[in-house]
Amino acid sequence: MGDHTQSSITIPPEASDLDQCTLFIDGAWAESIDGTTHTLIEAATEQPFASSVLGGRRDIDAAVAAARRALTGPWTNYSAVERGEALGRFAAALHARGDSTAELVSRENGMPITLSRVVNGMAPAAIAGFYAQLVTQLTLREERPSPTGGSTVVTRRPAGVVAAVTPWNYPQPLAIMKLAPALAAGCTVVLKPPPETACDAFAFAEAAESAGLPAGVVNVVPGGRETGVALVEHPGVDKVAFTGSTPAGRAIGATAGKLLRPATLELGGKSVSLVADDADLELFGNKLLDVSLRNNGQTCHAATRILAPRSRYDEVVEVVTSTVAELRVGDPLDPDTQVGPLVSAAQRDRVLDYIERGKASAKLATGGSMPDRAGWYVDPTVFIDVDNSSVIAQEEIFGPVLTVISYDDDEHAIALANDSDYGLGGVVWSADTERAMALAERIDSGTVGINHYELHLNAPFGGVKNSGIGRELGAEGLDPYLIAKSIYRPAN
Repeated sequence: MGDHTQSSITIPPEASDLDQCTLFIDGAWAESIDGTTHTLIEAATEQPFASSVLGGRRDIDAAVAAARRALTGPWTNYSAVERGEALGRFAAALHARGDSTAELVSRENGMPITLSRVVNGMAPAAIAGFYAQLVTQLTLREERPSPTGGSTVVTRRPAGVVAAVTPWNYPQPLAIMKLAPALAAGCTVVLKPPPETACDAFAFAEAAESAGLPAGVVNVVPGGRETGVALVEHPGVDKVAFTGSTPAGRAIGATAGKLLRPATLELGGKSVSLVADDADLELFGNKLLDVSLRNNGQTCHAATRILAPRSRYDEVVEVVTSTVAELRVGDPLDPDTQVGPLVSAAQRDRVLDYIERGKASAKLATGGSMPDRAGWYVDPTVFIDVDNSSVIAQEEIFGPVLTVISYDDDEHAIALANDSDYGLGGVVWSADTERAMALAERIDSGTVGINHYELHLNAPFGGVKNSGIGRELGAEGLDPYLIAKSIYRPAN
């Protein structure tokens, strides 16, 4: 995931009903103690459209203190069924706000509205609802017989106060993937969203109020890196859940390791799209946008390394190039738009720099510049005749840039697929699903799709290598928020 913070503008926009002037701490809307005001710039217009307060270190102190108090307050007495019911109300409140939240995110980060309505408008309620059901089936206490006599009672309790640090690219689903299992387990949470998408994060605060969650169970304090550091290293935090760039994840992991504090880290990716020699190229072309260029390329698991067999290389290049060249670039609020702007000028310039570096080592098939319009747009770009060891094939660009790499046979394809520091996503395209499954099992990645790629609520998501540690979603996503305890009992 990207982790690039744009600079605040000192001249605020005219007052907007989207402005967020207070933080949400201890069940109440609170003035910041030592924070600042950040102006949000609309990705498609480069114009200010809202502002948000960003919290500082003392605001984090207050939020963590509130979360700790909530652990010993009414929340600790909720049964699993009662937590499920509360989480169900939380899900319903998020659903009620879904349309407005989706539009707000599209203005913040440039996500096409058709996608945003699903992932920011609908997914948070669906994920919260999934864990609301799952927690009611949870076994929190069981007795196991001992082979030497007696038994062991195994209990599971909440991990405690969770520091949830989230990115700007999928702000709503990536936050709820932490909030929902944490709340289901009985934890309390301090959510630290980034400046770029600070405003939409308060939908979680509003939902917590609407659902009647006890004070301090959910706290929302947007902020930049310094605020995130203050939260991650805070002595009152018991667990860290982070999604963001690999460099930021390394820093958080180092802090967590020093403090012996458990951390779930979902980081960057450079996923492969392995096109087998028997692949249906029409299907491949139809799915290319969703699999490789979702959210304008600002997707951690995007399959941007396309591996094509030499025997069909020209065919694959033609499909990729023609498909990408015909994508509709435009206003993210227009339902017909397929590719919108990037989140910030800094991110646009970063992507353009990668494109210039790519031109020195590969052939540009389409794109390669930015359209003449307001907004932080980059033309969808395809490089061909790419060496897998090149910068554009190895580093996460986080923009609408694809590389097409040739391979000789299946063994060569797997070697290229695994020749990466990352291992988050991936796709195998083949008319033979058994063959595709065999190839998918050999790709060193936390997730792989066959003839498509999507995340399922009931299956774990996460990476290997530089793509992170731990899993979210599925029943596995609940485990990090629970602590097992064994109590040994002798035979009577």
